Amino acid sequence: MDVTASSLSPRRKTRQIAVGKVLVGGDAPISVQSMTTTKTADVEGTLAQIYALAAEGADIVRCTCNEVAAAEGLAQIVPRSPVPIVADIHFHVEMALAALEAGVQGLRLNPGNLRKPEEIKLVASEARDRGVPIRIGVNAGSLHPDIYERFGGATPEALVESARIELAYFEEVGFSDVKISVKASSVATMIAAYRLASETFDHPLHLGVTEAGPLPGGLLKGTAGIATLLAEGIGDTFRYSLTADPVEEARAGRQLLEALGLRERKGLDLIACPSCGRAEVDVIKVANEAQTALAALNLPIQVAVMGCVVNGPGEARHADLGIAAGKKRGHLFIKGEIVRVVKEEDMVEALVEEAKKIAAEGVEARLAARDLGAAAEAEADRALLLDSRGADANHSNERIAQIRRRTEQ
Repeated sequence: MDVTASSLSPRRKTRQIAVGKVLVGGDAPISVQSMTTTKTADVEGTLAQIYALAAEGADIVRCTCNEVAAAEGLAQIVPRSPVPIVADIHFHVEMALAALEAGVQGLRLNPGNLRKPEEIKLVASEARDRGVPIRIGVNAGSLHPDIYERFGGATPEALVESARIELAYFEEVGFSDVKISVKASSVATMIAAYRLASETFDHPLHLGVTEAGPLPGGLLKGTAGIATLLAEGIGDTFRYSLTADPVEEARAGRQLLEALGLRERKGLDLIACPSCGRAEVDVIKVANEAQTALAALNLPIQVAVMGCVVNGPGEARHADLGIAAGKKRGHLFIKGEIVRVVKEEDMVEALVEEAKKIAAEGVEARLAARDLGAAAEAEADRALLLDSRGADANHSNERIAQIRRRTEQ
């Protein structure tokens, strides 16, 4: 964890459950989930997607189980999967029982679709006997009609009530290995529902903005809801529900946790200035080229691309590595210290080369190997730029002097 995580609200204490080898709730790391889009009966195709999701940061993957062929596929998929598999069940109790026979490590039941109490309790009993947890997956778009009518719509209170009723059925058969979700496509409704759920239940919560849509809007909506709650200490696991390749969901989930300081960085974190009139290069172009080249290295490193040498190294001094562009040259810096000056056309190549060396040798060793004349050379470039552009372009010094003259009168 880093200082970012310590600035968030304390994590809400919940019960802990185990989805296969992945712990959810309690003090376990917040986990990332996604769902396959393949036909589950297509065993090889589904496994290929599961491995792709795991590679991008998914800790748990859900597969639909809507027919006998899907259940049979799960029986072959589960033992070969790198992550725990949760079966997604909607209308048919037989499919829930078949998925349990297939060996899945979790079930997701939608209370709005599987409605008969005796069937719900049957599944809970079977899951209890196998030690398989269930997610009560409430969705604003599929609430039981009676609850919808009683609350006048898919309100936060209606969503939580749906989960409460389902949980009561589980408790009747002595089953409590449960996590809960109360998803809505409205970000505001979703946030309010989870806040209420966190006050109502001590079970772990699975966060998500359902049906968020395609990129980039879906990513924005998902982040608005999920990040808000995580910052408040609410949530134990989550999924981005995007109309996109599910790999995007896993990647976004992992990046969100890293950005919040809730999981250790495993891949590249590239930061870049938004550019301005001082920029001496096309910052967007350089940043995109650096992102592509460095992402391929798959190193847990933070890299900065800054458009000018005036403030660049100082503003990005926390980065492991960075480049600040001057006139036809780039100032390569490590932890804010200039280590080398390179030609403009060599900036991205220099970043890649130095990133590899940092991974192999460490930051301190690379600082010790810096070009001793680089700092003076960079300072000369900076002074030249300030002289040509004006160190006080907004005439702030003149304004301050005028303020002092006025106030001293």
